Amino acid sequence: ALDESLVPALLAGAAAALFAAVIVAWFVGRRVLRPLDEVRDAPRRMAAGDYSVQVPVPVEAELASLAHDVNELGDHLATTERRRTQLLGEVTHELRTPITVIRGQMEGLLDGVIEPTDEVYVAVADEASRVQRLVDDLTTLSLADEGALQVEMVELDLVQVAIDAAERLRPQFEHQGVALEADPTTDTVLLVRGDRHRLTQIVTNLLGNALAHTPSGGTVTLQAGRDGTVHWIEVVDTGSGIPPEELQRIFERFYRGPDTGASPRARAGRGLGLTIARSLARAHGGDVVASSAGTGQGATFRVTIPAA
Repeated sequence: ALDESLVPALLAGAAAALFAAVIVAWFVGRRVLRPLDEVRDAPRRMAAGDYSVQVPVPVEAELASLAHDVNELGDHLATTERRRTQLLGEVTHELRTPITVIRGQMEGLLDGVIEPTDEVYVAVADEASRVQRLVDDLTTLSLADEGALQVEMVELDLVQVAIDAAERLRPQFEHQGVALEADPTTDTVLLVRGDRHRLTQIVTNLLGNALAHTPSGGTVTLQAGRDGTVHWIEVVDTGSGIPPEELQRIFERFYRGPDTGASPRARAGRGLGLTIARSLARAHGGDVVASSAGTGQGATFRVTIPAA
């Protein structure tokens, strides 16, 4: 009798356990597969251009980490798309003026409204050169961002590179009535490994920026030194200064800060010089940072390059 009652009980228990296992597996499967479906769906939506998608973060640690990674990817893609759209708008804006001038001059010449004088041809050539410089600058930035910038790394004296760049620009400083001084510390030798042309471009851009923001009667000073295994060059000016909230934005492409009383020359630039300087410095394993006590207090730009 016991055997006869035990067998049905065992069968009933096994059936109940199997049924419970199926129910639990169903619930667990739904709990696991639903986040996986959402994670799997998110990249497809991103590929279609919807970068705003956010995957709900589940409680499971492994799935939560995966969801965080997908959400960070979406944020990165959204930021990249915003920058791309902004860059296209900025490039279009920068190109519009020279193209309009060139087109207007050419149409005037063709219609006979404008006399074909040397001044007209010079104006057209200047605008064409402006377009060429913009294209060259954008190409340099693009290559630097992609890590594809070609640099010929050799051992050289960073101080001598800076002084050579300053001497080439000295006539422009004299013409604008701005004093260009080299600090006595630049007598030292700071050996680095770098591309002479690119390092010269960094210093030239920083000196040009200082000149543009320093009125006649002001001073721009070139300094140099070492900090452990890092060598640095500083360009210090007595110009219009930089508001604290602008210190990071000044390195953005095409960014021009508010008019703080600087020379009108500061408004004539393309807003790419500082961006290029920082990109080139970072391509050498260094950086460019800015500091200023505020509006009207001048500014300091420091280039750091690892010692050879």
